[in-house]
Amino acid sequence: MKTSNFVSILSDPKSTKGVATVIILATFVCGFYFLGTAFFANDFKIPQRSEMELKDAGNRTISENCKNRCRPPGSGGLPEGILAKTSDLHMRPLWGSVNDSNHSDRSVSLLAIAAGIKQKNLVNKIITKFLENGFIVMVFHYDGFVDQWYDLQWASNVIHISAMNQTKWWFAKRFLHPDIVAEYDYIFLWDEDLDIEHFDPRRYVSIIKEEELDISQPALDPRKSEIHHQITVRRRNSKVHRRYIKLKGGGRCYDNSTGPPCFGWVEMMAPVFSKAAWRCAWYLIQNDLIHGWGIDFQLGYCAQGDRKQKVGVVDVEYIVHLGVPSLGGSNHASNESLIDHVNSKNPTIDTDNRVPPSNHSDIHAGDDRSEVRRQSYIEMRIFRRRWGEAVKNDKCWVNQYADHDRSKKKCGSGAC
Repeated sequence: MKTSNFVSILSDPKSTKGVATVIILATFVCGFYFLGTAFFANDFKIPQRSEMELKDAGNRTISENCKNRCRPPGSGGLPEGILAKTSDLHMRPLWGSVNDSNHSDRSVSLLAIAAGIKQKNLVNKIITKFLENGFIVMVFHYDGFVDQWYDLQWASNVIHISAMNQTKWWFAKRFLHPDIVAEYDYIFLWDEDLDIEHFDPRRYVSIIKEEELDISQPALDPRKSEIHHQITVRRRNSKVHRRYIKLKGGGRCYDNSTGPPCFGWVEMMAPVFSKAAWRCAWYLIQNDLIHGWGIDFQLGYCAQGDRKQKVGVVDVEYIVHLGVPSLGGSNHASNESLIDHVNSKNPTIDTDNRVPPSNHSDIHAGDDRSEVRRQSYIEMRIFRRRWGEAVKNDKCWVNQYADHDRSKKKCGSGAC
């Protein structure tokens, strides 16, 4: 019965058209369903892909930022927050709590002094006064004697470093790295043969802060000091001076003189550096030229600004330079006889800017002091040659004190 009915429906033309219509309609609905499903499926997948792309892009941005981030060499395997980038010279107790949050009693300045046992009494006076004024002190022992200092009250409270027959510049290059002394506002790098009866370290610091001096030295008492350059001589009724004028004789400095030693210059027996200036000066000190001769004429480039304003001599806080030789012998050799001795072998040395010392003596046979002085001159010439070569080869360096077009050299800083 059912079969016959189905056959009869197919045999009816009207019924055949109806079935075809139903089939076509069903096919259209199915096609629309599948197309719509595919469309909506793709539509829902789009935000998923965009989120992944955004995540990848974010990761790439973070990666690029990390590559460009300044980090100390060798620290790439550490999270940045754990990096201790600087240090200090504060001694730490072997036990008990340490409160690093209280910095009110921290020293803000450092005295580093070269010392030999023969100048023990003089050095004792210097260090005692600086400690009383809140300084951290580091002693460079160039003669190997360290234990002989421990009868002094302060000996266990300062840093002692010993190396035989080395200069203060040798010590400074190796033990006063800018990151080590970054906590201190000022670094005093002094010789031992200084009388500081009329010198107050705390007042001195307040003056150079007020005058904004990045490189300075106390003036020298002309009546008692060995004087090498007249710009260092104390001026009465003056607080600070930055220049020297001499219109007659050798080593002239005119009104229009703008460079060292007439302007913006200090000597090397008692220099004082700001933190920023020392960071620059440390790089200027050559690792192998331990006497440091010649760098005083280039220190103005380390002043954080114009050396005519940022480098000066403090008159109201003055010292006496006794001129006691240390390395190479104990005899007090005069500059005149030493210069004559050196010039006989090196006639090209320019000594026009040197001033005869206030006291004289002859070089004794067997004294190595003359050899030390000769080596100092040799190193000075080497340093000057290196400076000249560096200036010639660095196409990006701009001499801020030269009279030429500064716009010709444009390079990236390369700082990190």
